[in-house]
Amino acid sequence: MSKQGSLLAMNAVTIKDVASAAGVSVATASRVLSGHPATSPDSRAKVESAAKELGFMPNAQARSLRSTKTDSIALLISDVRNPYFSDLAHAVEQHARAAGLMTFIGNANEDAAQQDDFLATMLSRRVDGLVIVPQGLNEESNQPSEMMNRVLSSGIPTIFVDRALPSVQVPAITANSAQALDEAVATLQSLGHQNIAFVGGPKHASTALERYSAFETALANNGLHADEALHFVGDFQPASGALAAKWLLENPAKPSAIIVADAPMAIGALRVWRELGVRVGSDLSVITFDEVDAMLIHDPPIATIGHDLSQMGKMAVQALREVMAGQKPEPEELISKFTLRPSVASAKATQVMEGKVRP
Repeated sequence: MSKQGSLLAMNAVTIKDVASAAGVSVATASRVLSGHPATSPDSRAKVESAAKELGFMPNAQARSLRSTKTDSIALLISDVRNPYFSDLAHAVEQHARAAGLMTFIGNANEDAAQQDDFLATMLSRRVDGLVIVPQGLNEESNQPSEMMNRVLSSGIPTIFVDRALPSVQVPAITANSAQALDEAVATLQSLGHQNIAFVGGPKHASTALERYSAFETALANNGLHADEALHFVGDFQPASGALAAKWLLENPAKPSAIIVADAPMAIGALRVWRELGVRVGSDLSVITFDEVDAMLIHDPPIATIGHDLSQMGKMAVQALREVMAGQKPEPEELISKFTLRPSVASAKATQVMEGKVRP
């Protein structure tokens, strides 16, 4: 950098400085730096050279006030501690960055009030669009929250990802687990498992409802019957997974296999079973949703139902950009995949649990 550039770098370099160094008017420098086509090649070269020499950085906030665009979006996920959502956030952020968009990321912590706080902040920051994992409907009114309604009526481009809201007409990128669950249940049934437990999520989450409904259908498709005594309702958190682990061992129906609706609950359950000496894959067959690293490095590796989160992130960003361009994209579903791993074994192997850890 020249001496002139070094001195100017001590203070904020303005467009007036660039114009002076380039020997052009401020209006010409402004047109060049904003990408306006009505500039001569000679002027453009002078201004770009001067801007580089001086280390000129456009004021993004001032530019956004002129253009009404901020080149930024906001992503709200359900729980930053959940590896599924951290992987999804990474995917959305990377695909948004590739499209020239900066991403603000918020954490709802599986709580509608925290969701609404973040959405209010993002509206005030005038982001160009929102990608939301919605935290369900109001329990009393069975309607979206007041803040969610404000967002939906504000005109800001919005899509949902991973979850959806019933009767709310917003493009959603979700996953369909029906085929994968059918394959998982068929595999367990072929290995002799008749009593299969299911640890589900909270009723406010569309994913929890979809997964349990698909599980019931899978049981029926394979000649098995759904039993509410084998259904534990959790909250997508490790603590409820730990409670489910003990519930299973005390359950008079004596399930020999279990399907868990998300990775954090599976992690909580696996920790308890390890402490109690239950050998997953020998004493108990375990399948969980979410293809995350924690399930792959467990000993033994855990069978999973999951989908490509990078692809989900890509689809979410693409859908949002379509809405931003005035289009109306259709809802899209990724088809989940069942991956069999050593955590699943023959039902005969689970008989060792009799008299070992069961009451």
